[in-house]
Amino acid sequence: MDFDPYQEGAAAPGPRALATDAVHAGREDLAGLGLHAPPIDLSTTYPSYDSRGEAARIDAFAADGAEPDGPPVYGRLGNPTVARFESGLARLEGTDSAVAFASGMAALTAVLLVRGAAGLRHVVAVRPLYGCSDHLLNTGLLGTEVTWTDPAGVADAVRPDTGLVMVESPANPTLAEIDLRAVVYSCGEVPLLVDNTFATPVLQRPAESGARLVLHSATKYLGGHGDVLGGVVACDEELAGPLRQVRFATGGVLHPLAGYLLLRGLSTLPVRVRAASATAAELARRLTADPRVARVHYPRIGGAMVSFEPAAGREPHEVIAAVRLITPAVSLGSVDTLIQHPASISHRIVDPADRHGSGVGDRLLRMSVGLEDVDDLWQDLDHALGPVRESVPAPRAVRGRHT
Repeated sequence: MDFDPYQEGAAAPGPRALATDAVHAGREDLAGLGLHAPPIDLSTTYPSYDSRGEAARIDAFAADGAEPDGPPVYGRLGNPTVARFESGLARLEGTDSAVAFASGMAALTAVLLVRGAAGLRHVVAVRPLYGCSDHLLNTGLLGTEVTWTDPAGVADAVRPDTGLVMVESPANPTLAEIDLRAVVYSCGEVPLLVDNTFATPVLQRPAESGARLVLHSATKYLGGHGDVLGGVVACDEELAGPLRQVRFATGGVLHPLAGYLLLRGLSTLPVRVRAASATAAELARRLTADPRVARVHYPRIGGAMVSFEPAAGREPHEVIAAVRLITPAVSLGSVDTLIQHPASISHRIVDPADRHGSGVGDRLLRMSVGLEDVDDLWQDLDHALGPVRESVPAPRAVRGRHT
């Protein structure tokens, strides 16, 4: 797309705080256009009276996937509203570019197709990952071959045909963390893809540790309100071009309205993540001290996700059925608190042996903490956990360790 936030007469900004970039990135040209709120461009096609010029721009895109100069051409090739979101997210992640897709899984699919097209179909991956990411890799649906390992085994697992190393940190749903710099070193020349959905750029920016691809299910914290589906890969321009070509060829485009909502979501991302993280940390503290809870997982990096296991005598499905304020639902990152049972939903598609081996036990519950009052949330959890039982061992907190 022909979106340049630094048009003639506008100076590119120097280093700014994340909170400032969240509000202004992707919107720098609005004042010059006489606008305050970003517009929504719903056009699927655009008029052109210069067919030779248009042909030249399409040829240039076909050559390397660079965004075409000049006016928009066709909705599948790019959209100005979506380009604003891409510009904003790239700014927050500290990368050259970002390429948006219809969902997080569409974004991961595009990455695998790009690497496979280069003859690099082997992937090294560290469990746990989001269940559908695990499934996509493990079944070889896209012709990929995967070697599963722990972070210490990445270097030994890399082969001449390895096109990608993939990790998620904090991991879904155990919240285990990975030393990203150490993994980048182990990757050598192979690009590292980090699923940064749980942390968001508010808590970590994997590109600063050397990761070349940063994946988000934008449906989660970037949107932040449970009303938009999307995915995005933040990366350097060398990798962005082929991703745009795959998006154009396969049609996994982000709808302009979704692009608008995601750009709007970025503006409050730091405020939402920090507020929810403070509440999550307090709930993790209370759960850790509660004899009705056997184990609590909360990452050292912080964040709004908490996982825990009820102690013997209270089944996970009983906790799920008993909440009233908290919503029992899949997904995460919304303004309201959600709870789900990974072994039944988000990771059901993963083979049980693989699921258990990566620390995703059958008693584990995953909670996405929202913006409600902490005492109201605790009252709901207290009710859902049931009466205190005698002779129950003290719970154990698990923070930041990769299983």
